[in-house]
Amino acid sequence: MTVPPEELELAAAFPPAERDRWREMVKGVLRKSGAATEETPLDAIEDLLARESYDGVAVRALYTREDAPSGRPGLAPYVREVRPEGEGLAGWDVRQRHADPGAEATRAAILADLENGATSVWLELGDAGVPVAALDEVLRDVLLDLAPVVLDAGARTGEAAEAFLALAAGRGQAAAVSGNLGADPLGLQARTGDQGSLDEAAALAVRCVREFPRLRAIVVDGTVHHDAGGSDADELGAAVAAGTAYLRALTGAGLTVDEAFGQIEFRLAVNADQFGSIAKLRALRRLWARVAEVSGAADGTSARIHAVTSSAMMTRRDPWVNMLRTTIAAFAAGVGGADAVTVQPFDARLGLPDGFARRIARNTQTLLLEESSLARVVDPAGGSWYVERRTEDLAEASWAWFTEIERAGGLAAALGSGLIAGRLAATWERRRRDIARRKAPLTGVSEFPNLAETLPERAPAPERPGGGLPVVTYAQDFEALRDRSDAHAAATGSRPAVFLATLGPIAAHTARASFAANLFQAGGIATVTGPPEEFAASGAPVACVCGSDKLYGEGAADAARTLREAGAVKVWLAGKGTYEGVDGNVYAGCDAIGVLESTLDDLGVNR
Repeated sequence: MTVPPEELELAAAFPPAERDRWREMVKGVLRKSGAATEETPLDAIEDLLARESYDGVAVRALYTREDAPSGRPGLAPYVREVRPEGEGLAGWDVRQRHADPGAEATRAAILADLENGATSVWLELGDAGVPVAALDEVLRDVLLDLAPVVLDAGARTGEAAEAFLALAAGRGQAAAVSGNLGADPLGLQARTGDQGSLDEAAALAVRCVREFPRLRAIVVDGTVHHDAGGSDADELGAAVAAGTAYLRALTGAGLTVDEAFGQIEFRLAVNADQFGSIAKLRALRRLWARVAEVSGAADGTSARIHAVTSSAMMTRRDPWVNMLRTTIAAFAAGVGGADAVTVQPFDARLGLPDGFARRIARNTQTLLLEESSLARVVDPAGGSWYVERRTEDLAEASWAWFTEIERAGGLAAALGSGLIAGRLAATWERRRRDIARRKAPLTGVSEFPNLAETLPERAPAPERPGGGLPVVTYAQDFEALRDRSDAHAAATGSRPAVFLATLGPIAAHTARASFAANLFQAGGIATVTGPPEEFAASGAPVACVCGSDKLYGEGAADAARTLREAGAVKVWLAGKGTYEGVDGNVYAGCDAIGVLESTLDDLGVNR
């Protein structure tokens, strides 16, 4: 009987992995596809597989031990975060946002959240949410010593802060109340074009330090840059620039360096790019640790981060998919070490969320915390060579952007000069082009749309003040096309349609017919399928020929001629190639937005 070894070496039966051997094998595959030749050097193979992120960082296909910088959990530069003692089992702060102007409805929603998993309250106040005068009523049954409260009042921050401080003092809880007053004058400038008062923000911070020791005054809201189409580095660089400006203002008002650092909390967006979002939170701690180091802050100074699931990634169409997007984003926030996490309800783009949507948002975090035990693991991504390298590369790109902002005179000056807007616009244009070409697919919108869906109805949400950086959503171009189609259907009683003219047997045309149907339906255009001879009976003025390359060579021109004679105003072909009578091609990577806009025009759908 064979005695098993004391130590089981799982890779003992395999030869040691070597990078050059991997490159040789990949080169063989790339030669077959034509992407490489026999003369392609091995050192260039990885470059052929790399892609560039919107931050200009190369994302490679292979990472090894040599790519991972060293670091220990809980030590500078705090990339590998450890939650404070006593919070390990509880995990992060589950923070729910409330913006319903109805004070009674908001009070009931807050209590329901706190009784069912939420641990803090984020209140939108002023013109974009709850009236400041109703703050006392809204928080009437909230135990301020147990549930932190974060205010977000924009231009009315001073008024809202005074109301909250008076409320806390009146209850005798000045020493116990926690949360954040939400002062963010540079964020206000980015969002509305009107800069708030740095002196007022600094005065609130001084008051918190002196009278409300557990309360913070300053929020650095990076989400405004994300919502304008920015990349991770765009958001991080601007956030660090804002945080640095606040440090100067707070120390100038009399606070020590350590007191100033203790008054600042960062708010960042996390989206369905799981690894990018993990790296973003880790990179911010790396960046802020460097600022703390050069500022002379005490050891152990680390960024406090509030992660919010991205507004830009949320869709109005097929909103149920937003549950999946926010789950991925919340997972990334937890793995990345966020101190507080807000999951936006799946129906946030439709108006004020209902109780079911808020419940799903809460339970998403509860599942990650309680069932998945995500917070019981210190830095789950630590040691992943890919995540470690991406964190470091992102931190370097963000620091370069931060120093460029500083050279321009700081964030306020960069916002005023258009430097920030120009950078964000360039990033958004790259992302928007990828979305239009479906290289960055949006499930339920640009891919697999449901034209028969019935959207849930929600009460309209108050609009946040604008006037500063633009607010974009990834789905906006496709959703605008769907809106055109819906308006046409409402006015005429039928949805615009394209005829898919199939060639040959089912096996020969199914793949391209399915592709074409998916593409046209992404623009709200219905499809009718049949051989070219059935086009006239379909009533559709536009056709798309679908078949195999072999069948195209034999009959694409004849099919186009048949369609033209039956009255087709335009003939598309699914695939590549030029054929007589064909006006254009639809294929993977084509400009889907351009195709759909021109098709709706040809179908007589008003803009």
